[in-house]
Amino acid sequence: MTEKTPYTPPTVWTWDQANGGKFANINRPIAGPTHDKALPVGQHPLQLYSMATPNGVKVTVMLEELLALGHTGAEYDGWLIKISDGDQFSSGFVEVNPNSKIPALLDRSTEPPTRVFESGAILLYLAEKFGALLPTSPAARTEALNWLFWQMGSAPYLGGGFGHFYAYAPEKFEYPINRFAMEVKRQLDVLNRHLATHTYMAGDEYSIADIAIYPWYGLMVEGKAYSAGEFLSVHEYTHVQRWAASIAARPAVERGRRINRVWGEESEQVPERH
Repeated sequence: MTEKTPYTPPTVWTWDQANGGKFANINRPIAGPTHDKALPVGQHPLQLYSMATPNGVKVTVMLEELLALGHTGAEYDGWLIKISDGDQFSSGFVEVNPNSKIPALLDRSTEPPTRVFESGAILLYLAEKFGALLPTSPAARTEALNWLFWQMGSAPYLGGGFGHFYAYAPEKFEYPINRFAMEVKRQLDVLNRHLATHTYMAGDEYSIADIAIYPWYGLMVEGKAYSAGEFLSVHEYTHVQRWAASIAARPAVERGRRINRVWGEESEQVPERH
């Protein structure tokens, strides 16, 4: 068996476009648009440009929950952004989100229209705009925000770390898989210990913290992320599984998971919502 030479970083990093991996064709070390294309605009106040990745699902679930609560101002057009095709690098999308990541929201009920990017910022913006799904007491509100920002800081270890090296990298390497598997299991244990004594992330009240965390960690313990349920022994996290099942049973969550989805069973897909 031929031994591989250990990698020694060069003095100056250079971009190798042929570095492999599932998303190598859209990864690049520079920002800005790659092509001119305006974004579509529908008739509703809110224009959402997204895809049903975990971060995208957060926002469609939030909007569907708001509509279920009777907030008609939360009507939205959900436009599909195919990230594998590079739609997020169009000039129109970059105007809404200079970071070229989904989801991105344009609120046309304000003058001028308000752009909102980063999924956590969108959840907080919508919660404050409609006065819903965020506790009003200072202590409970702070607890919900604690967990919202916990998710924003933790999920890159799950997605860009574990998910990338376990499911998407061109080769399997023991060190990064072990490193990120350990961290993901630690995070699941954090959630499991908390949910052992709490119905929802912020206590007894369902909030944007649950909406943010479920598409990442709920789907993980349901065995629906990276085909890694057995590998990570997700059955050990019984309190997270209880919580995830209660979230998945919500009709708005079921609807939100199907918006901008273009894979899986056809009955689970709603590529665009208008």
